[in-house]
Amino acid sequence: MITALIIAGGVGKRMGQDIPKQFIMVEDKPIIIYTLESFQKHPMIDRILVVCKKGWEDTLQAYAKEYHIDKLAWIIEGGNSGQESIRNGVEFLKEHSTDEDTVVIHDGIRPLVDEIVLSDVIVKCKEFGNAVTSLPYNEQIFVKETEETTKQYINRETLRRVSTPQAYQFDKLVWAYEKAFREGIGISESSYTNTMMVDLGETLYFAVGSDKNIKLTTQDDLQLFKGYLRMKEE
Repeated sequence: MITALIIAGGVGKRMGQDIPKQFIMVEDKPIIIYTLESFQKHPMIDRILVVCKKGWEDTLQAYAKEYHIDKLAWIIEGGNSGQESIRNGVEFLKEHSTDEDTVVIHDGIRPLVDEIVLSDVIVKCKEFGNAVTSLPYNEQIFVKETEETTKQYINRETLRRVSTPQAYQFDKLVWAYEKAFREGIGISESSYTNTMMVDLGETLYFAVGSDKNIKLTTQDDLQLFKGYLRMKEE
């Protein structure tokens, strides 16, 4: 069984809107539905669990019905951070999953996930036990000496950009979140499942990524998303 665990519990203050950014309408459709449609259409995804911002569960359910997201099996309440929301999802799935199941974790505000990206992360996870979407880093990275100067750079050939979707075998996911929250490892505000796994000593495996798989954080990101949609229509 392959379950998509979609995180949609954020507020999105940097977007400057009165509603959570995952519910912002773009071309008369909420952002979260664009995301869910990618998983709905993918033949390897069996079911979807959304960890949703409290108070928006009924709204999401109504949108899912309107847009025929019938793989959406559950909507549960999110936590106070991204890591808490993912843990909520993992804890919930204990009653609905086996150790060998695959869980694909994805940000609800990354609405342009390609089929090939989803396929590769699932296939690599089946082979290695986990997989993280990744891309090479194409910019030069310098280390600050002061706020205004630098004398050191990092060889970009040694770097990879990692985002979601990420996939993990379910028993390893359960072990990791139980240990991390019990011992306070890898659960800071900026942490995610991938960084937590490394903090716990795990080796991660790279899967294919895409530059289109943008995270909608600011108004500039929103305009870029609209541009991609216009390109698809042409």
